[in-house]
Amino acid sequence: MALLRSGWLWRQTSVLKRWKLNWCDLWIDGNLCFYKNESRRDLEHRVSLKTRCVDVRSGLECGGVSPPESNPRENLIVVQLSNGSTVNLCANSEDESIAWKLTLLDTRRNPVFQYDPYEDSYEAIPINSYHTVYITPGAGPGTHQVLVQRDPFDGAMERMALGLLAGMAAGTAMRSFLYMPFFFC
Repeated sequence: MALLRSGWLWRQTSVLKRWKLNWCDLWIDGNLCFYKNESRRDLEHRVSLKTRCVDVRSGLECGGVSPPESNPRENLIVVQLSNGSTVNLCANSEDESIAWKLTLLDTRRNPVFQYDPYEDSYEAIPINSYHTVYITPGAGPGTHQVLVQRDPFDGAMERMALGLLAGMAAGTAMRSFLYMPFFFC
């Protein structure tokens, strides 16, 4: 997976509403992950933005949220989720807050495309745990090639069930042919 943005952000906990400083990673699949530190060993919280994000606000747009002490209101970021809850974040500067907001909005909006060489077209595909995404630098400035590889075991259970059904049908047909000579005697 490709990392779109990472850095230190303050995150307000959902139960006690305390502010905690976390290392945050925003991945191309839309997962916003919060860790205790830069080593990324202890995952504290994960939010899937592709499926749950409704809106992202920053700065003075974040009404009703108080920033952590010694941080101005302009540094706030509020991510509204589809279930009605919010993820309240605070960056170290107003510029960083705007940069996080734009990246979060792009992650929510932009689908990943897969090129079909037979049809000479691009198809938007949902990113989930069954896809692997590789991003390579493109030919021109600001362009990237996105290669998506499907999991080879995706759909294996369906193929196995179909194989078992075909095997049972073939076995039933073979059994009827084995008893056929006794009917003609």
